[in-house]
Amino acid sequence: MATSSIVSPSPVSLPVLGGAPAAAEAIVHKKAPVAAEALAYKNLQSGPFWQAIPAYKDVDETTFLDHNWQAKHSITRVDKLLAAVQDLVSPEFLRDAEEGFKRAPMSVRVSPYMLSLIDWSNPYEDPTRIQFLPLASQVLGDHPMLHLDTLHEQEDAPVAGLTHRYTDKALFLPLDTCPVYCRFCTRSYAVGVDTEEVEKISLKANDDRWKRAYQYIAERPELEDIVISGGDAYQLRAAQIEEIGNTLLDMPNVRRMRFATKGLAVMPQKILTDNAWFDAFTRVVERGRKLHKDVVLHTHFNHPNEITEITQAAMNRLFERGVYVRNQTVLQRRVNDDVATMTKLVKRLAHINVHPYYVYVHDLVKGVEDLRTSVDTALMLEKHVRGTTAGFNTPMFVVDAPGGGGKRDAHSYEYYDRETGISVYTAPSVKPGQHFLYFDPLHQLSTFSQRRWHDEGERERMINDAIAKAKQHIR
Repeated sequence: MATSSIVSPSPVSLPVLGGAPAAAEAIVHKKAPVAAEALAYKNLQSGPFWQAIPAYKDVDETTFLDHNWQAKHSITRVDKLLAAVQDLVSPEFLRDAEEGFKRAPMSVRVSPYMLSLIDWSNPYEDPTRIQFLPLASQVLGDHPMLHLDTLHEQEDAPVAGLTHRYTDKALFLPLDTCPVYCRFCTRSYAVGVDTEEVEKISLKANDDRWKRAYQYIAERPELEDIVISGGDAYQLRAAQIEEIGNTLLDMPNVRRMRFATKGLAVMPQKILTDNAWFDAFTRVVERGRKLHKDVVLHTHFNHPNEITEITQAAMNRLFERGVYVRNQTVLQRRVNDDVATMTKLVKRLAHINVHPYYVYVHDLVKGVEDLRTSVDTALMLEKHVRGTTAGFNTPMFVVDAPGGGGKRDAHSYEYYDRETGISVYTAPSVKPGQHFLYFDPLHQLSTFSQRRWHDEGERERMINDAIAKAKQHIR
């Protein structure tokens, strides 16, 4: 095999006034060299790492990269989990998982890819396991102010599966399935199959429902920006991707659309091997560009371990087709709520050309109180992340205000009482005159405050006091 040689450039002559060229002076480095750990975000997991899972020990790369194989072998029940990991886990862990599966409000579905990223020597603390496989031993009681549809998406829906909250933007939910189900899904009221805890609202793919959504969008000239989510756009067939994309592109009022998918994080294989879906999506992107309209992909990574060389290969393919990708992270306790992890995630995303966009303070979601953090945690993380990379790769930390106030900069509260955990936000351009309250998790409050929250009268007093104090700060 021929070897290539690196040719050193000729020395550069530096001109000086009125004389011969001066020799180049040694550069003085005013910053100390960074430690190797500071560049660890560039080191992506590679090789056949999935073969550490007993069920996948003989699975070759071609098979593992097949999106159909990934979907077919996804874990949905404890017996499937046992068949995959076998003696990597203890019987106690499996019993914990079995009870956790029964009590979970969200359906369970985990791809072989994600299962392979879990550190099975310490599954209780692994950030990937925490997000996707519920354990009964880690369940905490829900906050007393929690509602199933905490963001009031259905209340702001003029037709089923279409939320119109912001003046110029609508959220279209064409279907209710995903390639992998997140425990913390804010749409657990509709996404996935019914569980023992929750009977779901049906948002299955339906032509008549889609037509009503299209009609509403076309009749509202102020709607310029459409988010296509679900569920997950990954689950749409290639023909459906083009139907939705081209129908919206044909509307003069629609200028921007975002296809939302967690797929890049949980099953990047689809980008690499589902050519029909990939080509359909990129045709919509390219047609949008010709019409001077913006079509982008929004995805959802929460931890740097989720980004591997397979992810990078998928992103390279999208990048080569000119697809712009943004990321929305959910802030979660024991997953990404420390400075080192969040910084590494942001820089690793930028390294593979995914632009960090939002970090959401965890919504109030049924059955996952153990994952929530305080608003104060978000404020601390934003302070440390800012300045570690370029501004356009620095995410905004936001609270999606319960009750339908929409996304508010976490810093923009009118009042925040760290003792009671109540933060009060307003949304003057969305729902003027209203107050929207976020509630920190009870387990992070003092014992005294926890007792107050369990007293209905005290609860009302805390809320009324917070609103009254917020009114004093509103401008």
